Amino acid sequence: MQTSERILQLKKLIEDANHQYHVLDDAQIPDVEYDLLVRELETLEKQYPELVTADSPTQRVGATALNKFSQVQHEVAMLSLNNAFNNDEISDFVKRITDTLNITDPGFSVEPKLDGLAISLRYENGVFVQGATRGDGATGEDVTTNLRTIKAIPLRLRGDAPEVLEVRGEVYMPRAEFEAFNQRARERGEKPLANPRNGAAGSLRQLDSKITALRPLSF
Repeated sequence: MQTSERILQLKKLIEDANHQYHVLDDAQIPDVEYDLLVRELETLEKQYPELVTADSPTQRVGATALNKFSQVQHEVAMLSLNNAFNNDEISDFVKRITDTLNITDPGFSVEPKLDGLAISLRYENGVFVQGATRGDGATGEDVTTNLRTIKAIPLRLRGDAPEVLEVRGEVYMPRAEFEAFNQRARERGEKPLANPRNGAAGSLRQLDSKITALRPLSF
């Protein structure tokens, strides 16, 4: 097998493992085997730097810290969500839908709200090229380098992808991971994080992606 083919194979094996563990919560290979795959890929890329690509799992952490975050203009505004605190407000919400769409029995998909930081991910030809915070809805901060450290975010989409795809979601810190992180911080005599939401937001706004990479973030 040629080196370039082995590198492609290793990248796929590592990203498949990341997807299974961080997205599906169903690890298929032991940590030791995963670490060996990463080490082999790092070794090959050092020997053949011309074969290193931006979507390689080894390129998740930036080499140098940023001085500041640049601004990103959202092509479509990132609007905030409205709250409903009682049955009357929910009824009004349903009525607006039925009146606007001229339907009588709308269906709903309901899921828990993950409290973190709203994020937009931009993919071009299946490759992750930019990630930004919501900011004021029209303009956000470019936090691409930090988002690349989150293994639940694929650097390359699986299967066929459109020329441009924007994905919007939430970067958050799972509570169990938050508690474990704080326990380790206390043992080292460091200041623990205040809460999962602040922990996620503060971690994503670090100018040094190496710090972000140490935080238990998901998407």
